[in-house]
Amino acid sequence: MSRRLDDLHLTLAGLVALLAWDLSGLDLTVMRMLGNTRGFPWRDHWLVTDVLHGGGRAVGWLLMALLAVNVVRPLWSGPDRTERWRWLGVTTLCLLAVPALKQISRTSCPWDLAEFGGWAAYVSHWTLGVGDGGPGRCFPSGHATAAFAFVSGWFALREHQVRAARAWLLGALLLGLLFGAGQTLRGAHYPSHSLWTAWLCWICCAVLMPRRQRLAVPPLPHPADG
Repeated sequence: MSRRLDDLHLTLAGLVALLAWDLSGLDLTVMRMLGNTRGFPWRDHWLVTDVLHGGGRAVGWLLMALLAVNVVRPLWSGPDRTERWRWLGVTTLCLLAVPALKQISRTSCPWDLAEFGGWAAYVSHWTLGVGDGGPGRCFPSGHATAAFAFVSGWFALREHQVRAARAWLLGALLLGLLFGAGQTLRGAHYPSHSLWTAWLCWICCAVLMPRRQRLAVPPLPHPADG
């Protein structure tokens, strides 16, 4: 029971931190540090376009291939076939759900703002139903799911291989932050866009990949007790 509460506490703590970030207005402050009226100097740099953006997609496809193979032939000991299918399914859901949300968003990307050479006005993604004059479809970050969707590995392995589970979690979080930072440098996303992607992937996994309820087995009676 306490471990289930741990998941809930972490989820709520992440939500509070994200809401605090949104209320702070730091999204726009960060973008103003990186761009100007001529746009974002890093927008077309090979490091963020080819390595972090293109390379991030390749990493995501590679990990999905590994999870597909893992269903048929276990690559990590512990999870049974049902758990391996769930691992693959929940990861796929994350990879599909976040970009789907992005498609109905009216929030435009930073590089679309007039103060960065575009034509849109800044409108918080919490101002529902109000367009900013730009193309929208920028919130949350779809690219960041190429890493954050794989936090599922933590939930799949934590009851079987703690070290491997921690490695999955750390790797997914670090890669997600790296991919998100690359998109922020380009002017493609505010920092919050990637952070919300991380939280959405986490809550999907926490809800759909809970810890197993293990029945308590009473101890066998000692012969002397008979």
